[in-house]
Formats: sequence, C-alpha cells, structure tokens
Amino acid sequence: MNKKIVVALGHSALGKTFPEQKENVKKAASAIADLIEAKYTVVITHSNGPQVGMIHSAMTEYSRLEPSNTVAPMSICSAMSQGYIGYDLQNEIRTELLNRGIYRPVSTIITQVRVDPFDTAFSYPTKEIGRYMTEEEAKAEKKKGNHVVYKEGKGYRRIIAAPRPMEIYELDAIKALTDANQVVIAAGGGGIPVLQQGTRLKGASAVIEKDVTSAKLAEGLDADILLLLTGVEKVALNFGTPSEKPLDSMTVEEATKYIEEKQFSSGAMLPKVEAAVSFASSDSSRKAIITSIDTALDGLLGKTGTTITC
Repeated sequence: MNKKIVVALGHSALGKTFPEQKENVKKAASAIADLIEAKYTVVITHSNGPQVGMIHSAMTEYSRLEPSNTVAPMSICSAMSQGYIGYDLQNEIRTELLNRGIYRPVSTIITQVRVDPFDTAFSYPTKEIGRYMTEEEAKAEKKKGNHVVYKEGKGYRRIIAAPRPMEIYELDAIKALTDANQVVIAAGGGGIPVLQQGTRLKGASAVIEKDVTSAKLAEGLDADILLLLTGVEKVALNFGTPSEKPLDSMTVEEATKYIEEKQFSSGAMLPKVEAAVSFASSDSSRKAIITSIDTALDGLLGKTGTTITC
C-alpha cells in the first residue's frame, strides 16, 4: 500500500501508571505492527495527560522536600514524558516487529512546537495539572502569577493554557527518518510548547492538544491518512443515550455541523473530530479515521471506524 499515515494514540493506549503503561504499550505495539506489516509508512503520536501530570506532581513534591531545587517548568515535564513514553513504545514496537520477522528501526524525536505568545488561551487557561493543593498553597501559586481553580470537596488545582500549535520545529528530522524507512514516534503530548525569542526557544507554561498537533504533523508530512485511535470503535451522535447512533462516515461539512450542535464531549471526542476536520479539509485527497486501537487495521481497510472526508 505504501501510504503514509500518522497514528495518534489516545490515553487508553498508555494507561495511567508505570505498570499499566508497560502492559498497554504491548497492545499498542501489536496494532502498530499490523499497520507496518500491511505496508503502511507509520508516524506515531501519543497522549501524555496522566504521565505529564504525574511527573509535574513528583517534581513539585521533590522541590518541597529539597527547597534548593526549584519546581520543574511544564516544558521540562513535557520533555520527560515524551522521553519515557517514547522509550517504552519504541522498544515494544521493535520487539513486536522482530518477532514477526520485520527489521525496521524505531526512533523517538523529542519534539518542540511553537505557540503564539498572544494566543488568547494564555488569558483563559483551562487545563488542570498536578495535585490538589490547600488554600495556602493556592495563594502561593497565585503570587507566582499562576492560575488555580477550586474543586468542591477536593481543594485547589493549578490550571494552564492550551494554545494552538503554530510550527513543528523537528518536522525536517521526522521527514528524514520517515524517508529512511524508520518508524517515528514524535510530537508526544502535542509537543513541547515553546516561544521563539530570537534564536532561542523558551518553554511555555502550557500544554497543546495532542490531536490538533497530530493533524498539523500529518499535513506537514503530506500524509494520506490521519488515524485517531481512541476507546470506541466509531464516533456516535447522542453518545451514551438510548438514541445513540454510530457513524460510518462524515463529511467535513457534517462534522462541523455536529460540532456546532455540541454533539461531542470537549474532554474526549471533540478534539479528535476537530483534528479530523482540520486534516481532511486541508486537501481533498486526504482523509481521517477515528476508531479504537483494537480495530486500527480494519478501520484503515474501511471495515469499521468513522471516516471523515472533504
């Protein structure tokens, strides 16, 4: 087939703890190996929500125990999550491929993504991060210029911005490795958000929606397909109700209408449908597919999943 696809792995492909991730990436590796065995050229992105939160909480706690060590910036936490998730993924994919008699190098690229310092998301942060804090700790965070939100019965939690991705700095490196017939893992967690200051890239206190970055990466690589893997086999209207209706396909126009009707949950399916619309509308020859990790290959073959086209 030799079609180039970007595969976006959701939270279910990784789990929330070290042991869960170790087990879950084996399943993800099997699904990826199916695609490679079917002669697709594969670039992989992945979520990092639980992982980056865990790292941020651990580094914050460490700074409390060792006051001489400052709290790690979000950009550093994001880089750490890309490294250790990539480490697990690339080793399991390599093992799965070799067990099938396929030799294909697998590489992880620590990926930086430029964001706009004037993005309105910085004025209206929405993404919760880290552990719950006391009122005193929350006041200390506010003094630092950080935003916090109160959750009834739980306490205070820090919230950060989710700006739009503008440019993927390592795109040429990803292209070069892909052209060299390597399997590439990149833009994990939406990429490390950075601000360009002259020749320097400075980490931003933010996270980027990984599905939106996946669509941008797929466009930059001139991929044929964006495959968004999640916990359900198909996108559905009226999800979770007696009138639930799974969809085999959507046009960009139909998907946009459903978004306006608020058919999709903002924390789950909405970012995937928005990313699918962005990619499919960028060129009439491109399409996006949303399905579960268990049906990844069948989704590509048109046997299941929801296909979004222009």
